[in-house]
Amino acid sequence: MENIDDLQFKKLDFIGLKTLVKWAEEEGWNPGFFDSEVFWETDPDGFYGYYANENLIAGGSIVSYNGLFGFMGFFIVKPNYRSVGIGRKLWYQRRDMLLSRLNKGASIGMDGVVTMQPFYKKGGFEISFRDERHEKIGTAYNIDVRISAIEEHDFESILNYDVKCFGFPRSQFIKLWLKQPYIKTFKYRDEDRLKGFAIVRKAVKGYKICPLFADNEDIAEELYKACLNSSVGEPFYIDIPVINSASVAMTKKYNTTYIFECARMYFGQAPNIEIDKVFGLTTFELG
Repeated sequence: MENIDDLQFKKLDFIGLKTLVKWAEEEGWNPGFFDSEVFWETDPDGFYGYYANENLIAGGSIVSYNGLFGFMGFFIVKPNYRSVGIGRKLWYQRRDMLLSRLNKGASIGMDGVVTMQPFYKKGGFEISFRDERHEKIGTAYNIDVRISAIEEHDFESILNYDVKCFGFPRSQFIKLWLKQPYIKTFKYRDEDRLKGFAIVRKAVKGYKICPLFADNEDIAEELYKACLNSSVGEPFYIDIPVINSASVAMTKKYNTTYIFECARMYFGQAPNIEIDKVFGLTTFELG
């Protein structure tokens, strides 16, 4: 075992990020097939880790959204390096590095697993709401005529809607997210106004709904059905904010299976988001 003080704290290159994604797969986090490419192009300076003798042993994301908001995720330590203080030291170093990348007073978000939430609280993060992952097998449904695929001319309205639900502009990320291979996209327009959208990406196992944003529960349900209809027989996963009771009601109505939960936590002031429009989060890794 290396001495903690001898570890090298370095920015990851793309291969390093792909290594983190591979570890996430091995941990059962079920990442998307093209997460590495999208995450890297969103912020190539947003991934750091510890190296021992030039070998990556721990890492995570510290992504900056234009200096206005940061997000910490992908926090993984190789199993044989755990329980010796490496994770604690790396987490604080990542937090402080991210703060140095942000504008003064900017906040940081993260999704913390239950067992780590007391540790994150000690590091200055407060729980804003719980989020649960649910599974449902894809099923054939009739799709509302007001739902269609997202096209490039929709991007501006999609980005504007996303700001309401995320709290900050992240146009670079969303544009990349929408252009992934094998992506499935759905928008709900009524009287030529965007009233919700959903994105589905292929994961190691099944598909992830990422995100599902909608004006109300009826529109959210129609978008949810469109997602489930897009690959019948395959498992679909959605991460719901439990604070949105309509999202909870939707999962109960469709008899989803609870998988696990995290909590959205913030260092600094929580962003001003329209949580009643958030029926499914985008990603635990980048927000």
